[in-house]
Amino acid sequence: MPELMLAPDVELAFPKCVRLESKPHLFCPGCGHPEVLKAFGFAVDDLDIQRQTAFGVDIGCSLLAFDFFNIDTIETHHGRTVPVMVGIKRANPNAVAVAYVGDGGAYAIGLGSLVNAAIRNDNIFVIVVNNAVYAMTGGQKAPTTLPGTITDTTPYGADTHFIHGPQLLRNVNPTAWIARGITSRQLELRELMKEALEFTMAGRGLAFLEVLSPCTLNWGTIEHADQTFDILEHKLADVYKPGRY
Repeated sequence: MPELMLAPDVELAFPKCVRLESKPHLFCPGCGHPEVLKAFGFAVDDLDIQRQTAFGVDIGCSLLAFDFFNIDTIETHHGRTVPVMVGIKRANPNAVAVAYVGDGGAYAIGLGSLVNAAIRNDNIFVIVVNNAVYAMTGGQKAPTTLPGTITDTTPYGADTHFIHGPQLLRNVNPTAWIARGITSRQLELRELMKEALEFTMAGRGLAFLEVLSPCTLNWGTIEHADQTFDILEHKLADVYKPGRY
């Protein structure tokens, strides 16, 4: 993989003729990550910013996006994607710096970095995929797990302590672009991606998009699409309201 070019007066230059064929993704059947990434990819293509974009992925299911696109990509330590992308943006102001993180990496180990990036109004785009569970490590309770949910670490049901990311960041940054999308509304999600990218490309500060996403494996709905969409569109979206904040 080419190294990131960090001189402030040049583009991030990933060769255009690199592995153009498509390939199957590595996510579980019914996972929402491919839908999130597809929306992001369309937005990058629509804005023609492939050669400017630096894409950082967190440890967790997010890391399976490390070779998803022909754009400069870096995998970070768990919970450290946001500060790494802040560093890349400061080293190369021409870069469109994007942090791709799960709800655990964003709202647990990475919460301090995320909140401080919002306070500083760092000029990056943060995408948080919220499936309300720690997925890759086996289905433990996450900061977004809904009260009463049975998980590996809450056999009697999760408690009531869960995080509303967009509202939290809005409280510390009144000017950031903040929204929440959902994988089942793909066209709307693509528009949100474009808005966020345009906001940060204009130098206006932090753009933050949380996306509600299914985890069919840990939800136990991998063979039941109707149950997956019922949880996503009703239980999850009823608590975490999609829209612009």
